[in-house]
Amino acid sequence: MNEADTCREYVLPKLDAWRSQPHLITEQYAIDAGAIIARGKRKGRRDKKYSDYLLCYTRDFPLAVVEAKRKYKSSHDGLQQAKDYAELLGLKFAYSTNGVGIVEFDYTTGLITELDAFPSPSELWVRFVQSQNLSDELAEKMLTPFDLTGGKVPRYYQRIAIQRVIQQTLTGSKRMLLTMATGTGKTTVAFQICQTLWKMGWNATGEHRKPRILFLADRNILVDDPMLKDFAPFGDGVLHKIQGGAIKSREIYFAIYQALAGNENIEGLYKQYSPNFFDLIIIDECHRGSARSESNWRAILNYFAPAFQLGLTATPKRDDNVDTYRYFGNPLYTYSLKQGIEDGFLAPYRVHRVITSFDALGWRPSADDKDRYGREIPDAEYQTGDFERSVALKVRTQAIATHISNFLKKNNRFGKTIVFCVDEAHVLEMFAALNNCNADLVKQHPNYVVRITSEAGEVGKNFLYQFKDVLTQTPVIAVTSKLLTTGVDVPTCENVVLVKVIRSMSDFKQTIGRGTRVYEEGGKLSFSILDYTNCTRLFADPAFDGEPTRIETETMDDDGQTVEGSESVEEKPTDENDHGNDENIDDDPDGADIPPDDDDDDRKPRGFTGIPDDDEPPRKFYFDGGQCEVIGEIVYELDLNGKLLRAVKLVDYTKEQVRTLYRTELEVQTRWLNTKGRSEIIEQLSEMGIEFEDLKSVTNQPDADPFDLLCHVAFDAPVMTYKQRAESLKRKRKDFFEQYGDDARSLLELLLDKYKEGGLDQLVLPAALKVKEIEEKFGNVKEVVDKFGGADTLRQAIEQLQILLYTA
Repeated sequence: MNEADTCREYVLPKLDAWRSQPHLITEQYAIDAGAIIARGKRKGRRDKKYSDYLLCYTRDFPLAVVEAKRKYKSSHDGLQQAKDYAELLGLKFAYSTNGVGIVEFDYTTGLITELDAFPSPSELWVRFVQSQNLSDELAEKMLTPFDLTGGKVPRYYQRIAIQRVIQQTLTGSKRMLLTMATGTGKTTVAFQICQTLWKMGWNATGEHRKPRILFLADRNILVDDPMLKDFAPFGDGVLHKIQGGAIKSREIYFAIYQALAGNENIEGLYKQYSPNFFDLIIIDECHRGSARSESNWRAILNYFAPAFQLGLTATPKRDDNVDTYRYFGNPLYTYSLKQGIEDGFLAPYRVHRVITSFDALGWRPSADDKDRYGREIPDAEYQTGDFERSVALKVRTQAIATHISNFLKKNNRFGKTIVFCVDEAHVLEMFAALNNCNADLVKQHPNYVVRITSEAGEVGKNFLYQFKDVLTQTPVIAVTSKLLTTGVDVPTCENVVLVKVIRSMSDFKQTIGRGTRVYEEGGKLSFSILDYTNCTRLFADPAFDGEPTRIETETMDDDGQTVEGSESVEEKPTDENDHGNDENIDDDPDGADIPPDDDDDDRKPRGFTGIPDDDEPPRKFYFDGGQCEVIGEIVYELDLNGKLLRAVKLVDYTKEQVRTLYRTELEVQTRWLNTKGRSEIIEQLSEMGIEFEDLKSVTNQPDADPFDLLCHVAFDAPVMTYKQRAESLKRKRKDFFEQYGDDARSLLELLLDKYKEGGLDQLVLPAALKVKEIEEKFGNVKEVVDKFGGADTLRQAIEQLQILLYTA
């Protein structure tokens, strides 16, 4: 009797009480989406995690998981798995059974108990309610169902977040925080919280009315999108965006700080509302300044102190956002980038750390160098942090633009790409360089490369909405500096390019979060980070919670081309982390749709002297001469166990992995001789990120047989090409061919010639017999089979041919 039989005959009958409404049993409950595998050219998913049974008191309120094992096994065998799932799902009860005995683990008491029967729904509900110290009235409100009219069923982690906020709100906690990685649906969570409180008629004062809720953020796009999309089920008569006047007749309000705040001359619009007007305020991206005690916008939160306040952030507690946690308290729930990737709800990523000669060696002007405005450039050793702040080097920008364009040509020229620059001037230079590097496509698609910044105005805003649209092919490359770091949902983004220094972990995670969304319908399951300023040193920070799948380092020459043989693979960065903060928030009282993109560092160029404002030249020096090249690139990637690859060349990494799997060349040969063993070797190596085409490229052995290449790299065996192996077989084993008739022998010799061109793929039946040249000379498959006296003889001949290739 297998596990399914045990479930059907013994387990389900014991769960009959959970089948009656409003209770529910979900069989084979899919917990996650299956982690995405993106190794080399392979993309797919691991198997999902399934719980055998999820026991729900109501549709949206699960209480326990049940893991079933075969009848002959111990009833305790599935307990640890049940506990693992219960902890992931935020449940208090876990059960294991073999259909006869039942074992319970109760998280509210810490006890393991053997039972004869499962607890009834009412019994388990009472135990849960008592463990949470909930009154009957509050417990009943906790069962308010989610709103599923929009078709979005909350994922397991979203359900946990929603229900924890609801419970804390009902029990009177006025300051709450949720920490959820970018792309995990914070807005969906916010909507369900509001909808649930709305349905139950909750408000802060206990009056008989619907709650008044304010959704607050610092950018229009962060409030416009939720209002028009997730919150749309509330209807126009309920929703209102505050701008220009204090409308008080609605229930769900949206606003940006800038629209509410005042200045020295104008009193803040927020003061036209009474301090207790709002029952709940939800602050999106709350780490971006509102919770800082010295922030002008903190005054808004202080003014509405009577309201319940829920902060939403994607960044865990760190030195640069400690004020957020001091104000709101520890998060009620945290769903990290790492967990999102492990669950398959977020896209894994590969990091390409690219180094130019200027960034590696620094740049120092010659004695007679002047910038494009005729100014002498102060003599100093300029480093990466100075580029585009103190001095703008045109050849560096051009080299980087060329490298980005070559990367897209190698992968996908229509893969949506965001390029983050230092400031508006840098954006303009990069935009022009990228446009010219891709002129062939720009001729066909004039908006292939676009500039999306505050200075771009309405044109930039329109480009932003086109760029976000999953149905539009262009724009492809969006050049910006601050705009797209947060609040912009671009599911199709395949590349995040960093050409600016980022010191803040909060900014770093927000920036790379632009690519973490999965768009399976369009084939977007992973993304790449191209780092030209060593920002990915932040991966080394112990607080970072989402390691890359791969990080590559390569060298770039003067023309932006990768220097052959310069590629390497790293396990982890070792640079020290800088905890500086370069966050920037728009203080525009009108609440501009696009925030300023100028960097918040107001340093003047080294050696710059004050000039009257009317005559003041650009704040940085622009040097258009010299030569710059990419001199290195490192690629970081994880193996299937989540372990970072070490900083060694691909050849060295392959050698280590092969020698770990196989002790000798003979052992590899033995497995390689049969099709199944050969496939297993190729699959194993591919899962480790080792692709034969990549190996051929870095070893400059394009014609090497994969077996020879593998043994050469791992055991220093001599390399043989396809051609050499084929000729060796013909010379040494003439007897093999002579045993067949003329037609059969000619066919085998022709197949061997095909092997010279393309390797063993040319010997796979029946595809090998369906090529034009063979069909014209020997007929269709049936006719070929007849020439060998039967299918078995043909198959044996091909198998023997493959074996002799590696043993003759």
